[in-house]
Amino acid sequence: MFPFRNILFPTDFSANAQAALKYAAAFARHGGGRVVLFNVQDGRASGDLRPQMDELASDPLLKGVDTERCVVEGERPSEIAQAAVDHDIDLITVVMRGRNRLSLPFVSSMAEDIIAESPCAVLAIRPPQRDFVDGQTDLQIKRILLATNFRPSSVAATQLATQIANQLGAELHAVYVIGDYFEQISAMFPEGGLAALTRLRSYVQERMAQLSRTGGARMATHIVEGRPYQEIVKLADTLQADLIVIGTAVHGSLFGSSQVLGSEIERVIRNAPCPVLCVPAARVVTPLPALVTQIVPQT
Repeated sequence: MFPFRNILFPTDFSANAQAALKYAAAFARHGGGRVVLFNVQDGRASGDLRPQMDELASDPLLKGVDTERCVVEGERPSEIAQAAVDHDIDLITVVMRGRNRLSLPFVSSMAEDIIAESPCAVLAIRPPQRDFVDGQTDLQIKRILLATNFRPSSVAATQLATQIANQLGAELHAVYVIGDYFEQISAMFPEGGLAALTRLRSYVQERMAQLSRTGGARMATHIVEGRPYQEIVKLADTLQADLIVIGTAVHGSLFGSSQVLGSEIERVIRNAPCPVLCVPAARVVTPLPALVTQIVPQT
């Protein structure tokens, strides 16, 4: 899974999209791989894009990095997901756009749609953030925060975060957030809610201790209670984390057949003080999801 060798850089040639290029180049350079410069047209645009692709490929950030250029027509999220399969992509880099304050809360951004449909890891960037690319060329990841919930959706994220930390010599911090809704249940039904919360706290402490033993000397664990996205963002800021790694299980949209991210994941991505590496869940290969440890590549 790591190092990443084939990086997909989707671009509309805007300055906003350009912010992800140094990350794509740095990961490709570290892995001795390539960057696929990828543009999706909606069919209404016309003109020769080769000059823009040539200019992009000649960017100093890509000096010494193998590049490939590709222009297709269609819907951006689905075409990008298909390109990840066609080009054997390990990582997609995307930049979050700020939402219009008048936009409806259930309308996802293009970047979130890409993350939801991607069969591989996606690095979500939201400038300005803490930067882990030194001198625009080298990876300088010193602290990684892994957000886990011990469900199958976090298995691949845990493995990838551990690999990155081991290979780059970074500190790895794992956090489990006990949601504040348990406190609400306890307040409403003290005779049952408090007992459930106590059992959950004990379970989480045991699982985090196991994770710490398998994670090595450079792993630290954190158990906090509150709103998940708020606590993850707060801890990332306190630790001065360079990267958040999170599993991105998706669910069907109420407004169609498309896949969408959970609201807590969206809020982590939109409020994080550093880039967020979104790792798609491993596919379940057994009727007992709690016992799944094998990662099955998504196709």
